[in-house]
Amino acid sequence: MQRCAHTHEHTLADWNLTLAVNLTGMFLMTRQALPALCASGRGVLVNFTSTAAQFAHPYMAAYAAGKGAVLAFTHGIALEYASQNVRAVNIQPGGISTAMANRTLDIMPEGFDMTLWTKQRTLLTNGGLGDPAAVAAVIAMVASDDGAFVTGTEIRVDGGAHC
Repeated sequence: MQRCAHTHEHTLADWNLTLAVNLTGMFLMTRQALPALCASGRGVLVNFTSTAAQFAHPYMAAYAAGKGAVLAFTHGIALEYASQNVRAVNIQPGGISTAMANRTLDIMPEGFDMTLWTKQRTLLTNGGLGDPAAVAAVIAMVASDDGAFVTGTEIRVDGGAHC
């Protein structure tokens, strides 16, 4: 869930909705999944935090705040459930061609400053958006035995936009 606005004009309703979807929704799903993940003896929780969790994304304060909270939550889960062989990893897509990313500029507030987005350009696609398959491949690795020693961290998939 992404709502774009000048922060001083962002409504409380949009703030609450963004956090409800991106943070509370993730918490509720995690809470439901943890018993089965623990019982499996090798569960993996994969959360999506977006590069907005750690890097400036203009006009998206609520979205960034929610994703930053998911980042911290996932680190806590990794530590709390490590003794039960449950891993937790954040995937941070950025600049990936998704329905949400493809409409971002269309939902910017009136008078937005396009120059604030210059840091968002990927290195690998000449400024274009990346293929969602790149994110899927990282998820597959993290969830497989190849990712067995990966937990409590984040993996950016952003084509080098935040080097």
